[in-house]
Amino acid sequence: MPARQDGGRLGGGAPRVVWFASESDPRTVSARSVAADMVKEDRPAHLVWHPGTGEIIQTLPATRAARLLGDPVGREGRACLQIVVIGQARVPFTAALMIGVETIVGWLDTWGIERRWPAGPPLPSPQSYHSLRARKDWARGGHFGASQVPVADRPDPGGIDIRRITGPNTPVAPLPTTRGPIPEPAGARLVPRPTRAGENARPGPGPDHTPPGPTPVPARPAPLSVAAPPDHLAAPGARPRAMSN
Repeated sequence: MPARQDGGRLGGGAPRVVWFASESDPRTVSARSVAADMVKEDRPAHLVWHPGTGEIIQTLPATRAARLLGDPVGREGRACLQIVVIGQARVPFTAALMIGVETIVGWLDTWGIERRWPAGPPLPSPQSYHSLRARKDWARGGHFGASQVPVADRPDPGGIDIRRITGPNTPVAPLPTTRGPIPEPAGARLVPRPTRAGENARPGPGPDHTPPGPTPVPARPAPLSVAAPPDHLAAPGARPRAMSN
């Protein structure tokens, strides 16, 4: 099912793949119908996959950019493949059948996409709206959820189990972080900075909130010390073809 328009020429860099969720009910739609709707809306992905049936539809060649991500991120990488999975971010697709995942990941291998997740596992929705989306992670290439792409504002694919996609030997990455400070829990108290030797610390108010008294002045100044000075899909080189089961 070829798309009428793609996202343009790729710009080069580490190859990567981005996983999306279609936000549709997999019990009522097929990969072909979702792919057709995306083509009509001029926002095609490279692949649309229904993990419950194994249906895979390719609408764009891997050598051209897709149109789900904005510029310039959608064109970054020797390959920047975009895969839409039939499902919803609030119900991670890795919790059910995943027919055809080996075929897709094997195809990604042929395009040089390493089986790693530099940004860690995607956060569940709606926390994923606040994912860090770090440029340094993106620059490494590999596998990403749409919620981890710089400048993107998507919650999908949700809290998926990355090892069900890239295998049990997928390196364990640090847990992803969110943008902005994490709020203090209710009733938390700030710990004051420890004082250094020779530094006068002023006492705070007591339990009855009375102001501190004056700081006592020593009868004789302390002597100063002088410190010393410091020292199966379309393969590379072949024209991709549209696929369906």
